[in-house]
Amino acid sequence: MKSKKIATTYAISAAALYAINIPMSKLLLNHAGTTIMAAFLYLGAGIGLLIYGNIEKLVSPTKKQNRLTRKELPYTIAMVVLDIIAPILLMSGIARTNSANVSLLNNFEIVATSIIALVIFKEIISPRLWLAILMVTIASAILSFEGIGAFTLNEGSLFVLGACICWGFENNCTKMISNKSSTEIVVIKGCFSGLGSFIIALLSGESIPKIKWIFAILALGFVAYGLSIKFYIMAQQHLGAAKTSAYYSIAPFLGAAFSMALLRERPTIQFYVAMLIMIAGTIIITKETLR
Repeated sequence: MKSKKIATTYAISAAALYAINIPMSKLLLNHAGTTIMAAFLYLGAGIGLLIYGNIEKLVSPTKKQNRLTRKELPYTIAMVVLDIIAPILLMSGIARTNSANVSLLNNFEIVATSIIALVIFKEIISPRLWLAILMVTIASAILSFEGIGAFTLNEGSLFVLGACICWGFENNCTKMISNKSSTEIVVIKGCFSGLGSFIIALLSGESIPKIKWIFAILALGFVAYGLSIKFYIMAQQHLGAAKTSAYYSIAPFLGAAFSMALLRERPTIQFYVAMLIMIAGTIIITKETLR
């Protein structure tokens, strides 16, 4: 019982730490390109957790860590590739649309994860979960249009939805290796995905930001990606993928609140309509997965 309570704390902490990513990234994108931003965010996660892991070994030298093996290599490679693509798409979306919208649209990751789990990994989806998936999808569609009465798709929202689909695949890959060392998984995610994004940024001609902004992005990456992903995986080990996702589903709403508080954003009426639908859908998902 105690371990489940601790795991629940990890899941909620993971959501809160990730929620600051959207508004802070919006601010930092004024000083860095989208791809180089994605690169340093993930490098911050990888380097930060590498240091964290070494400290962890010194503090608890006898603590057993389940290392990744060759058997998990296909899932590990897929995880890294998807973690190169997804943050680049997300940063492109943040640069092109309202960050409160981006935060809510992150809920589409639950839809993508569930559908992929059904189609590829043959997981069962209940009728109530299908209803919740439909509600989140409708809310995402509302947020993806430019305005009330407009039939022009918001380019930024499409980038975010693309990122959510990539992370849906990535979540299912990570689930297959979540019984291994959470620190090792995040270090691999961060260092290799960050390096891949960095190479793409250089090849595409993006300039390197000033050193103070690099350190700011690395710090954000360590907190919003490194610690958040580590806590998420640690929660998965005790709660399972479904329950962890249920607790983590508060992240988009926290992100929207942080965006409005930090950036003084004033969303349109369609944002609030979509938010109400998303809240209802998220409540159904949470009740269903916590059964």
